Formats: sequence, structure tokens, C-alpha cells
Amino acid sequence: MPDIVILNGRIITFDGPDAEALAIEDGKITAVGSTAEIRDIAGAARVIDAQGGTVLPGFIDSHVHIFAGSAELEFLNLHGVTGVEALRAAVQPYAAARPDDQLLFACSIDYALMGDRSITRHDLDAAIADRPFAASTADHHTVYANTKALELAGLLHGKNCGVGSEVVMGPDGLAAGELLEPAAFEDIMALTALGGREMLGMTTGADPVPAPSAAVRATDKDVLAKGMKHCAEKGITGLHNMDGNFYQLELLAELEAEERLLCRTEIPLHLKHTDPVDRIAEAVEMRNLYQGSMLWSNRVKMFVDGVLDSKTAYMLEPYPGTDDRSEPLFAPEHFNEVCIRADAQNLQIAVHAIGDAAVRLTLDGYEAAQKANGIRDSRHRIEHIETIHPDDIPRLSRLGAVASLQPLHSPRGGFFPPYDGGDILHDHQFETAFAWKTIRDSGAKVVLSTDWPVVPVDPMLSIQGAVAGVELPAHWPEQRLGLRASLASYTRDNAWVEFNEHRKGRLKAGMMADIVVMDKDLEALEPSQLSTARAAVTICGGRITHQA
Repeated sequence: MPDIVILNGRIITFDGPDAEALAIEDGKITAVGSTAEIRDIAGAARVIDAQGGTVLPGFIDSHVHIFAGSAELEFLNLHGVTGVEALRAAVQPYAAARPDDQLLFACSIDYALMGDRSITRHDLDAAIADRPFAASTADHHTVYANTKALELAGLLHGKNCGVGSEVVMGPDGLAAGELLEPAAFEDIMALTALGGREMLGMTTGADPVPAPSAAVRATDKDVLAKGMKHCAEKGITGLHNMDGNFYQLELLAELEAEERLLCRTEIPLHLKHTDPVDRIAEAVEMRNLYQGSMLWSNRVKMFVDGVLDSKTAYMLEPYPGTDDRSEPLFAPEHFNEVCIRADAQNLQIAVHAIGDAAVRLTLDGYEAAQKANGIRDSRHRIEHIETIHPDDIPRLSRLGAVASLQPLHSPRGGFFPPYDGGDILHDHQFETAFAWKTIRDSGAKVVLSTDWPVVPVDPMLSIQGAVAGVELPAHWPEQRLGLRASLASYTRDNAWVEFNEHRKGRLKAGMMADIVVMDKDLEALEPSQLSTARAAVTICGGRITHQA
């Protein structure tokens, strides 16, 4: 007899016809059909009345930073704050509520806080001068710090950061307050309440955390558990983390044993440009040790460039009005060898590549792996693809590369403001900037995600951004996606990209019972209202992980 039945729903199965109801037993879907058919077999099962709401496979967010997202639920979020007065009004109460923090840390400070000019330490001093204060941008590629914070971190007189990172210096010979990329701000992050562990995988987290105490482990598990609960509340049943090491796997395994792991989670090895190729062996070891249905590892993650807003994304031509196109974190030869070695071990590869030159470098690496190892069903991923040269679009499908895109990163999604022509992008580059539909129409596989905590983890915000979007100036071509295609990318296709299409991502008998019941009929909503829909019930493996 079923354990749970869901009745009176508008069920999108992604496996043929829609349905009204389904039954769950022992963590799997056992029947899908009409409400009358499922009611007849319900017996003493727990009944969930969907009340006409859409029922879907559980959302899978295929690009998140779990620890950072979980930690930032407690941070001051500065999204939408502009000007020093508004910054002071936000920071002062936050400082008063956290008297013991050696460094006050906030997130999502806007690059345009001061309008057309860069933020300086003096601007942050004007908001709070008597305590060390720093804030990361939403993309987590830049941190701004006040004078006290720079002094405390030993950065006021600068730092040699190596390739790809920079402590920007001011005309007075002291640090201006702008810290570009991880090697520049890792000393700041080490001063936060969590010792920088909220940036696992970008700064301190790629290597094992040195001998964490029992208290630190307990704190970190509680942070992760809170994040899992938050994700389940949004209808999420699966997460693909984009940074990773053994420490994270150990913590999540302990949460699973304590029945606090509410979302199925994949953790990769984050391999840095400073790492030797031989570190691929660590990714193999991670895969060998973690192969469960709730927690597993099968991927290598790399960054090859930065972001557009700070002009650290690696471009094929210089940024407008400059002779700078940034530079890749990986030398091409090093990157190609990593791709060849990882692919030879049947590991999936995911690469952060935002600039068009970074995307080309990544595709070259995947092509080198195919030439060396032969063609296989690798499902290697390119994360973000915010700019791409038109010549490289057909290479995506030809190489079987997956475009992993985040609708709210684009100004089209309505979360961040649009770029003016001739500022960050040349006019001709807008045609293939954030080109979701163009890439999908080329035949390439497209999956959608958030990059939480860059934007909120709520899938419906991103789906609304993909489907409805906002009206932009004429130099931004149309790229909206359909609702069903967007929902499929967030469910069925994200199950496919993790090689689990045979057991989740569709609602049919025999599949894992990973399900979300929405409180509204999504197809009856105006596209601009999609984000008003909430998860009424989330079920992961037949276990109710959230009920509104």
C-alpha cells in the first residue's frame, strides 16, 4: 500500500501525458494517473491535496555554493543599497547587533554603490569607521574593505597576489579598498566569524581545512543544515555544489547520518590553477568513497576567469576604452592537460567561464580531451557563458558540452541592472551575451540554476527571469525561454546532467520520489507573477522535507 498519495494536482510528468495524482511507497513513485485511480489504491496512505497546484519533479539547483549560501542567510545583505547614507543606515544596526565580531562582514554590495565611480575604503569609512568592515559583491569575485579592515588584514600597503587577483592601490600609495579575486581578499575572509569557511572552494576551502575542532565542525554542520532547510522550503530536492573538498563531504555525510541532509548533494573537487595535474587523483578518491544516492562526488570544478563587472572575465578583445582583456587563470597547456587527465578517469568537468575567450579556452580543453581519449558521454559543463563568440556556439553541441546558465545573472532576468553599450561590452557583443535561447536553439544542452548565494536560491525567481524577463534597451536581443522548457531545465535536465536521468527528474512509476507540490497552477499565472508561487510540499526520497 502507498505511504503517501498526492491528489488533485496538475502534474507535469516530463514523461508523456500530464496527470492528476500519484502514489509513493518506500521512497519511490509506484503509480501515476487520475485522482480517481490513485484514490482507489490509497488505503491508509497520507493524503496530500494539491488543490490544483502544479506538481513537478523536485527542483535540482545545478550550480550552488552550499556553505556560502547557508552562511549568508545570517549576513547583512546589501542588494539594492546605493549611496553612503543608505549604506550607513544598513550597517550601523548590523554592527550594533554583532558587538563581538572582529570583522563585520556583509554580502551583495553593489558595484554601482557610488554610481559611476569605484567604491573606496573611504566610502566604507563614511558608513562605519570605528570597526573593521568589509562586504563582498554578489558575484563573490570582489570584496570592498574599509581602512580598519585593511589594517587588520595586513593589506593596507598592498599584496603581491599572483595571476588573476589584485589589491587595487590608490593614488596615496595605500590600498584603495577594492580587492579583486580570491587571492586578494583571502586575508579579509580569514577574519570573518566563520574564518573564511563561507568561501569554501574559492579561498581556503580547496585544500583540506586544517584540523577543525569539534566545535568548528558542529558550527559548520549547523550552518549547512540551516541551508538545507532553506533549500527544501523552496522545493529543492537536489544540489550540485560548485566548490568542494573532503571536509565538506565529511560534514554532509554526518548530516546524512543525523537525518539532517534534506537535499541530495553532489560535491566536486575544486582544482585551482595553482594545483598540479596530479591532484586529479584526489577527485578519483572522493568518487570512490562517496557514491550514495544522497551524497556523492564525480566531478572536477575549475575557474578559468573572473567576472564582467570587475573586468576580470577573459575576453577575446579588450574591454571598451582599454587595452586590457584580462587573462586566464589557467595556462592553456595546463588546462588542457587537466581536462585530458580528468576525462580519462571518467570524471565530469565543470568550468567557470564567463568571457568569450574563457569559453573558447574551455571548449579547446574539452576538444583536447576528446582527441586524446576518444568521444564519450562526458556531459562536461561550462558554467555561466555570459559572452560567447558566434563561431563557438556550434562547438557546444558538436563537443557535447552542456551550457549551465543562470537566468538572474543576466540583466534580462531583472535582478541586476543592464550594461550600457560601450561600457563593459562592445555593441557587437550584445548579440551573443547571455544568449540562452540562441544557445538552446543551436542544439546544445542547456541547464538552469542560480549560483546561490550570488542570487537567491528560490528556483521560481530564476524561472520567472527566464520566462518573463524585463524589457531592456534595443541593443539587448530577445532571449526569453518558454515555461515548460525552463521547468524541464530545472528538473528533468538537471537530473540528466548529473547522470541520474534513469531514476529521477521525471514523475513515473519506479522513479525516486523527489517531488515538489506548488501552491499555484504555474501555467495559469502571468509570466511576471511566476515568482509568487511557493512550494507547498517538498518530498525527497519519499520523505517530506518541507510542508508549508
